[in-house]
This record gives sequence, C-alpha cells and structure tokens, in this order.
Amino acid sequence: MLLILAWRNIWRNKKRSLIVIAAITAGLSCGLFASAVMYGMYDSLINTTIDRELGHIQIHSIRFEDEKTISDTIPDFSNVISKVKSVPELLGISSRIIIEGMCSSPTSSRGVKIYGIAPEDEKNVTSIHKQIIEGKYLESNSSSQIIIGKKLAENLDVKLKSKVILSFQDFDGNIIYAAFRVSGIFQTESSIYDQSVVFINQNEFFGLLNSQTFSHEIVLRLKSFRAVDSVFAKLSRTFPSLSVKDWKLLSPELKVLFDILDIQLYFFMGIILFALLFGIANTMLMSVIERIREIGILIALGMKRSRIFVMIILETIALSLVGGFAGLIVGVIVIAIFNSTGINLSAFTEGLSQFSISIVLYPILPLIFYPIITLMIILSAVLAAIYPAIKAIKLKPAAAIRTY
Repeated sequence: MLLILAWRNIWRNKKRSLIVIAAITAGLSCGLFASAVMYGMYDSLINTTIDRELGHIQIHSIRFEDEKTISDTIPDFSNVISKVKSVPELLGISSRIIIEGMCSSPTSSRGVKIYGIAPEDEKNVTSIHKQIIEGKYLESNSSSQIIIGKKLAENLDVKLKSKVILSFQDFDGNIIYAAFRVSGIFQTESSIYDQSVVFINQNEFFGLLNSQTFSHEIVLRLKSFRAVDSVFAKLSRTFPSLSVKDWKLLSPELKVLFDILDIQLYFFMGIILFALLFGIANTMLMSVIERIREIGILIALGMKRSRIFVMIILETIALSLVGGFAGLIVGVIVIAIFNSTGINLSAFTEGLSQFSISIVLYPILPLIFYPIITLMIILSAVLAAIYPAIKAIKLKPAAAIRTY
C-alpha cells in the first residue's frame, strides 16, 4: 500500500519528477561512460604490456634478477622448457637471450637491450610480429638480420635495409662487434620500448659467442588470464632454485593499477552520486513542503509517523531507481557502441605512447560493476530522503493543517 502511494506521489508533479529523472539519467550514464573509458585505458595499458614483452610468467636464474649479466643463464634450460610444456594451460613458450649493448649507425649510437629470440616461438607469446610497420619479421633461418623500433630508427637515422653495428660483451668480458641489416621496423604503443629494444635471431648469438645453446629468460603465455595464479604457484614449487615470476611481480606498477582500479571507479561514481544526492534531497524537500497540510491530516487521522517516514523513503528510492535504471540502460548502450567501434585517439599518439596506451581505446566495464552501482543508487536515495522524511514526521498536525 505504501509503495503504491509513494509511486503515485512521484507523479503528482510530473514536470519536476521528469527533470530529476533526466538529471540522474544524464549524470549516471556520463559517469558510467567515463568509468568505462578509464577502465579501458588501464586495461589497454596492462594488456599491451603483457602482449608486447612480459607474457604471463617468466623464468630466470636467481642471479639474473639482480645482475643481468651474460653469464647468468638458466641452468639446464632445455629440461625446464620440457617440463613447462606439460602444463595444460600453456598456450606458448619462448626462450630468450638478453644482453645489454650498443646499437650504432654511421650518425649515432644508442644503448639498447638486445633480444635473441626463436622467431616462431616468440610469435606465440608476444605481439611484436603483428606490429611490424616496415619490412618483415625475423625468420628462423634469417642471417645477420635485425628488427628495431621506429623511435630507435629515427634516433639512429636509419631505414629499412640500412646497416647497424651491435656491440656487447662476451662471457670473458671481450667486446664483440657484429653488423646487421635492418629487415623490419616495428612500432608498439610505447615509444620508450621502441627506442630501447632490438631483436635478432638467437642463433646469431650462439655463433658470435662460439657457445652452446643457452637462455636467460623463458616466457610463458597461458590460454586464460585466470590461470596465471595457479600456474605460477605450480611452477614456483616445481623450480624452487629458479626465479619464477608472474606479470604482477615483473611489473609491480601494473599490479597496483590492477588492484586499485575498481576502487577508483567506485570512488568516481560515488562522487557523481553524491552530487546528485543534493538535487534529489532538494526535490523531495520541496515535495514534502507542498504536502505539509496533507501529511498533517494523515497524522491527525492516525497514520503512524514511522509509516510517513517510510513513505518518503520509498518515494525517493522509486524516483532514484527510475532515473538510475534509465542511466544504466543509456550508459550500457553508449559503452557497447564505442566498445564496438573504438575511440580513435591518434591525435594524442605522442603523449599516449609515453604511457604505453593504445591509440584506439575500447571502453569496457566488468559486469560486477552494475549491481554494485545499483546498490549505490539505492543508498544515495536513502541518504537523500532522510532530511525530508524527518521534516515530515516532526510536523504538528494542528499547526500543519491550520497554516497550510
């Protein structure tokens, strides 16, 4: 009965109610879209970093984590790879050689991290092969070929098929010089990465160093993001003498973003709802003042003040939920449209590349976000209704009927 009465009271002043509903709808839908953009931006940052270089899990020798010298190789790495390949959740695995060195052209030199990779294996764990903008990716039988980032190519003033010189130390501390032809130029979301990393076939390293096969890093890509924690725990137990780290340990700053992302979004939506709360409270207060005589009569006829209080609360919740559901529907539609088409931010490429964010942004919100927002709307409505409801139940029937 109270719910029906509350619903009817909302529409006694249709224009005012529709304005409030429109305000809630606009505020909530815009807030949802802004949250989806922020979530999509952070999601892009995390995924591009994993796709570009980290993979889901990496394995190193203990010493390599601290020193990162050429001699800090993974003991019996072929046996490690063999055991890892038995993991059911595994999608791809790649062994890497990583050496700090110099990349020089006739006009300039830059310090770089030289990755020696098995090209076909690397395709299964990272996306570099998809980001070649000039030339071609490395081939398994390629000789004296190198792929470099666009930013590094600009810094060295080289182009496709130009010759560059790599210099680095061997196991004995001697400097090795080797000439390579630029066979491909890649461009990722990170300009910092593009100017500091080069790739060659790892067989080149074995020949230049006159050594047997070795590995500094084993990178894993799993079939599902959700399997990372379980596989990481399993491999940590399997290889206690090695350093096994998942992407969250490899990049702690991404873990922080991942952990606080939901909190940031709820806080952001809370600010929007808090602002709307005052508008709702003002509307309900006006509604109560307009009905003072009516409320006084109800109290005089014996209606309990607690029921008056509940009625005002129900009116506010009903009004807020109508606007809230309308806002959710509009927000979901807008997010779905832009998630399908993407938001092109190519005008801000230079700035975004400093933060490793893709120039095409896809807004997205996890499904768990929506029911929590609904609860936040109800809570906001209750808070907004408290003062008008208290105002109503404090009325003295005789004074209310006589005055109004």
